[in-house]
Amino acid sequence: MREECYRVAGRLGLAVVVVGNGSRGVRPPPLPGGRIVVVGEGADAADDWIVEHIAAGDVCVTADIPLAARCLAKGAKALAPNGRVWDGDNIGGALASRAIGRSLREAGVATGGPPPLDRAARSRFLQALDGLVQASLRGA
Repeated sequence: MREECYRVAGRLGLAVVVVGNGSRGVRPPPLPGGRIVVVGEGADAADDWIVEHIAAGDVCVTADIPLAARCLAKGAKALAPNGRVWDGDNIGGALASRAIGRSLREAGVATGGPPPLDRAARSRFLQALDGLVQASLRGA
């Protein structure tokens, strides 16, 4: 969903920071002030950097539910690539469901993965991202 993020940020004159451990090549965001941050190896190195640097009103796009919860705790907004907005009302249930799924997988039960991102998901994502960014800009 990077291109969608770049499109919204470019339209609104915002910077995008892409954080990773360098395991996948990523080109710099084509935006003024956009940048790539490469962190060290480690299970949560990128997540830790994001949480350390995120501020209230920032928007984190992530499929990682624990990272979303950590960002919400810092006053930031969090959005999944499928367009689901994480908030105080739904993040606890999502964390619990994630833990149940992990336990089932560890017990050998196939739980499946997320559905592929189709046009409808991309549309939901763009709409949700625009709404979160606009709310942040208004200070909501």
